[in-house]
Amino acid sequence: MEQRQYLVQEQHLKLAPNLFQSMKLMELPIADLRETIEEEIEKNPALEVLDDPAELSLDSFSPEKEDDDYFDFGSDSPYTGSGGAGEEASEEHRKFLEGAIARPATLQEHLLWQLALETADDDIRRIGELLIQNLDSDGFHKEPPELLLEGENKAKIAAALKLVQALDPPGACTKDYKESLRVQARLLPDLSDGIEETLDYLEQLERGKFEETAKILGRREEDLRRCFNRIKEDLSPFPGRQFSSGETRYAVPDVQVLRKDGEFVIILNDEEIPILGINPFFMEIAGRGRKAAEKETRDFVRENIKEARWFIQSINQRNHTLLKVSRAIVEFQRPFFAGGPQYLVPLTLRDIARELGFHETTISRTANGKYIQTEWGIYELRHFFSNSITGAGSGGSRYSKGGVKEIIREIISGEKRRLSDQELANLLSQRGIPLARRTVAKYRNELDLGSSYTR
Repeated sequence: MEQRQYLVQEQHLKLAPNLFQSMKLMELPIADLRETIEEEIEKNPALEVLDDPAELSLDSFSPEKEDDDYFDFGSDSPYTGSGGAGEEASEEHRKFLEGAIARPATLQEHLLWQLALETADDDIRRIGELLIQNLDSDGFHKEPPELLLEGENKAKIAAALKLVQALDPPGACTKDYKESLRVQARLLPDLSDGIEETLDYLEQLERGKFEETAKILGRREEDLRRCFNRIKEDLSPFPGRQFSSGETRYAVPDVQVLRKDGEFVIILNDEEIPILGINPFFMEIAGRGRKAAEKETRDFVRENIKEARWFIQSINQRNHTLLKVSRAIVEFQRPFFAGGPQYLVPLTLRDIARELGFHETTISRTANGKYIQTEWGIYELRHFFSNSITGAGSGGSRYSKGGVKEIIREIISGEKRRLSDQELANLLSQRGIPLARRTVAKYRNELDLGSSYTR
């Protein structure tokens, strides 16, 4: 093939490293921002901390001993029993254990501990341990056992499955919630009321079709209702959810909104961010003479000072933009901050961008991962951007999806009897919020609230 040269004109967008760094700082929540600042201080010797409000001074601690010091092992223990030093040491050890922070056991740890107490041969115990390690947070298999244990004795796999499924919580180590319920039903003291048979028609019963199902099974409707209620009370479709499956992550608010004299005051949380400055020694070196021998050192110092100033400027810009976006959100969402979550109004990124003269991507970066503390609780900034229930953005209905969800939550939490989705839709319509029953059911499911038959 003949090779030819072509002239092609293309456009490429290249971001300077400093500009890219500024954009990354813009989207960092306060906890991650502090980590980034610490990394930058280690990397750039021209950057130093002038003041860190988050650090506690030793002067702030009182030398007085607290009465309930769980970690006190001195000779001045408040215990005054007559048993002597041995009982004092025992009491101090008890206090230490009470003061220690306990971590909840995971589902796997809880099951493995029980398995170790069971009398089973080594192969079944080993297979049981593999099955337990293969469970997700709901208590179900991540990988099918036949693939996980390919080549193992099938009889021993079945024995290990039966053994683990009978441990606490019962019904773990199953394929899905249907199999879990069946396993739990078989472990009940008695099956005379036909629970296992009722599980075949669980979906119909959840929709309230008791009369039709009773005719199919040839049973009395009262017996079927009693059986269905027992399933709801005694069985759990997701047995693993009662155990902690991860580490708790705490949300640190970046902004706080207070109400003072009828007006809203917005406070930026700068107590978690250290105050940065330029190292005076580096400033002194940068201002020295222009000897050739010092040129390399001077260039290094000046480059670090330049980067440090840009870093400080980027943090200030991030805080300034966050404050402006928060003020705009409070202005648009005044009904929410004054009345509560059910008064959330429709709001889009474009509304805030148009108000502040920013691009929508800037608003998105600023709101990403940030939290705001209100008198109604701590919310992510993105929570305040909610579409209208009809129409696009804020140009549709005056009711937002988020606000309507909170109204549904409020109605269900205060219901005297379990309301159906159609009854919820009728109550919303009386408030001037026309929604179809299917839409109400969708919002209810998104709130993780059960139907009238499962609540």
